[in-house]
Amino acid sequence: MASPHNDSLETLTLAMRQFAEEREWEQFHSPKNLTMALAGETAELLDCFRWLSEEDSYQLNDEQMLAVKDELADVLLFTVRLADKLNIDLFGAAQQKMAKNAQRYPIEKVKGSAKKYTAY
Repeated sequence: MASPHNDSLETLTLAMRQFAEEREWEQFHSPKNLTMALAGETAELLDCFRWLSEEDSYQLNDEQMLAVKDELADVLLFTVRLADKLNIDLFGAAQQKMAKNAQRYPIEKVKGSAKKYTAY
């Protein structure tokens, strides 16, 4: 995988692409299948927090933290792979979404509130 001196979404994308190609998994990596895999990994991440209180969710033990890290990594990897298959610049898309959210949720209207933008 990426070295500490070469961390980027592009590096991760290329590494994931190579990983899949070496295993001849391209045939399985349709957008539909990758989206389903991503949903499954997201559910596994949710399961890490099932039945925890709000406070407990901040105080994970070593085993719980390792599980969360693994599931977050899976979510990231499938997200990167899906973006690659659909030729989406994931970093650019995230920047655009942040700009859209800044317009939808202006500080003066939403500070301290968790309401959806349609409620303002």
